[in-house]
Amino acid sequence: MTAGILMIIAGIVEAIFGILGTVIGGAVAGWVSMPGLGGLVGVTAILIVLGIVAIVGGIYSLKRQTWGLALAGAICSLFGPWFILGILAIIFVSMGKSEFSQGGASVS
Repeated sequence: MTAGILMIIAGIVEAIFGILGTVIGGAVAGWVSMPGLGGLVGVTAILIVLGIVAIVGGIYSLKRQTWGLALAGAICSLFGPWFILGILAIIFVSMGKSEFSQGGASVS
């Protein structure tokens, strides 16, 4: 449960930073002729996608479904100054792997 909360928090922060970076970078690139800012907008757009994956992974972690997606969300929450949340989420998701439902047919 802690891993899911950490992933959701990191994902929200990551998405907010990505949105702000995209908006600010796009506005500045429109005002000033600096070709390098186009790359900044691309990088911040990646942060938005990583933040969304982290949030979805956090939701699946809270539901204890699809361990792989929960782990992917934890890994996506690593990128940024909040990386400690991602490290803790990876540790907690890995420790709680046995609590996740397997989904599909059960193997006996």
